[in-house]
Amino acid sequence: MSPAIQTILLLIGSNVFMIAAWYGHLKFAPPSWSPLLIIAVAWMIALPEYILQVPANRIGSNYFGGPFSTAQLKIIQEVINIVIFTGFTVFVLKDKLRTTDYIALALIVAAVAVSSLGGRFGGRH
Repeated sequence: MSPAIQTILLLIGSNVFMIAAWYGHLKFAPPSWSPLLIIAVAWMIALPEYILQVPANRIGSNYFGGPFSTAQLKIIQEVINIVIFTGFTVFVLKDKLRTTDYIALALIVAAVAVSSLGGRFGGRH
């Protein structure tokens, strides 16, 4: 499997855990839970995020022979995050997205496309 695909798959897994850690309590934590308990549970959920995120960045980074600059890694991570967050918001929290939300998502995807051009016109950023 190519480093680009490995990186993207690890980032997808990482972001699933991140969204669960950051927003899962809105749906699943009882109102009686204290903020400290919610934080502790979120940290436990977030640990697998780091276990996936760190290798994704190293595999994907052009500092270690990967195909992406640091900026590209961050932008790719953000678009993955927004897509997973949007799915969580719509399917788990049952929120409705506005037209402006869809426009914002399209702009983030456009940012990934623009950033990916950087690899064609230069080396390490």
